[in-house]
Amino acid sequence: MNENQTSDLFISMIYSLQMQAFIHLGKIINPATNKTEKDLVAAQMTIDMLDMLKDKTKGNLTDYEKSFLEKVIADLKLNYVDEVNADNKSNSSTTSTSSTEETNKKT
Repeated sequence: MNENQTSDLFISMIYSLQMQAFIHLGKIINPATNKTEKDLVAAQMTIDMLDMLKDKTKGNLTDYEKSFLEKVIADLKLNYVDEVNADNKSNSSTTSTSSTEETNKKT
């Protein structure tokens, strides 16, 4: 396998993991179920795998491969934080609503 083929395969693998993470983040439809699903634990694991690949391939990537991988990781981490924050807001408003309903029932 020549260097161009290896580089193309590496970029394809990173892209595949990126799409998997976006599915887990609920950003795109899961093609297997045709539904938008959110699994933040699985998303975090995929991001961690990409971070591990970055560490394990340090010094062995072309400038393009390194840049692509770093951009994918940064983008996924920002999207992950957005989803965690959205879940926290949703959970706190649900908790507030439940607390208000409980208070109203008691009075």
